Amino acid sequence: MRRGNDADICPERKRRVVTRRGTRIRLALGVWGVLLSQVFLYPGVEDIVVALGGSGTISAGMWFLVAEFAAFVAFASVWGAASDAVGHRMPLAAAGALGGAAGYLLLAAAPTLGLPFAAVLVVRIVGGAATIGAFSLAITALADLSGGNGRNMGAAGIAIGLGAALGSVVGGRLADADPLFPLYAAAGTLVAVAILFGTVSEELPSGDRLGIGEVLGRLRKRPALGVPYAFGFIDRMTAGFFALVGVYYFRESFGLDAAGAGLALAAFFIPFALLQYPAGVLSDRVGRAIPVVIGSVCYGLGIVAVGVAPSLWLAIGAMVAVGALGALVAPATMALVTDIASVETRGAALGGFNVFGSLGFLAGFLLGGTTTSSAGYLAAFAVVGLSEVAIALVAARAVWRISESDYSWPDTRTGS
Repeated sequence: MRRGNDADICPERKRRVVTRRGTRIRLALGVWGVLLSQVFLYPGVEDIVVALGGSGTISAGMWFLVAEFAAFVAFASVWGAASDAVGHRMPLAAAGALGGAAGYLLLAAAPTLGLPFAAVLVVRIVGGAATIGAFSLAITALADLSGGNGRNMGAAGIAIGLGAALGSVVGGRLADADPLFPLYAAAGTLVAVAILFGTVSEELPSGDRLGIGEVLGRLRKRPALGVPYAFGFIDRMTAGFFALVGVYYFRESFGLDAAGAGLALAAFFIPFALLQYPAGVLSDRVGRAIPVVIGSVCYGLGIVAVGVAPSLWLAIGAMVAVGALGALVAPATMALVTDIASVETRGAALGGFNVFGSLGFLAGFLLGGTTTSSAGYLAAFAVVGLSEVAIALVAARAVWRISESDYSWPDTRTGS
């Protein structure tokens, strides 16, 4: 009799595994699409800013990027806490994607409407407030799946990396053809993402539905979250640095156009993408400490190597190495968040991680832009790269302590 029941259970378990894999793929595609839309703008940011009424200086490009990420900071946790409170992620994520698409279309219409550059920055803020909902909630929905936090965050990481890699290549070519083309492409991509989110079956973990205030209150009782948040801040700071200073560096130092700068960014993002999933699975097996601490030290030194490279091809080679090292760090850091947070607060916890990540992007833009303007590219690469090394050395003991604690990883729920 028992054997018959087992035979009945196994097919059902297999169906759940297949469904979960399909859900993971759809969510990863959604994350990929959001990053694709965002990075379309980076290689040609200088040309886009000029077309929208700004100057061609690195300062104008800095504020154009800062405006969006300021909204990311303000609204990431709000979206996450709201989804925890209502018990649904995907309808909110789809709404965020549609709002982001509308923002990009309004930006593209700005020259026709005669909007001043200050108004363009306001549109960037509003569009960013919407877009972060699609991004953050898609990652949170991945974290909701069983099968291992490292595996799920690895899927998010590879989607982020591939979106950034393709976006940097295609965005550069679009900007060379017309500075407004990346905006139209970003809008169309986010509409497709919203439609995709409508096909996703959510797998929220069991737990009490809490009010937004109580969710945020419980997060304050988890001070250990400060550790992955700090790493997320520094890691995203380096990404923001490359998105702004990296583009100007490759264009000015090596005479590349927007498409060439996009290919240089892709040298980082392609290995960053392809190695995320296996790195996430590895962190499920060996723990988070080794990938986070050792990977961060090597990653920071690699950033400095890009800045001191005497030729284009050596700089490109250093970008490839930095991308591989970044892939080792990123999924383990995100998995630390899901290890620490309770199921009732997971959306807000990952939203908080994205808040600190967005603050990191802001810091990367501001620190990179101001340091480059005042002291040059080499100083900027040194400051940002050594900041990554410093956080790894300062927080190493805390990471080891969390990794050896009795938090929930690895995820023992059935699935793959």
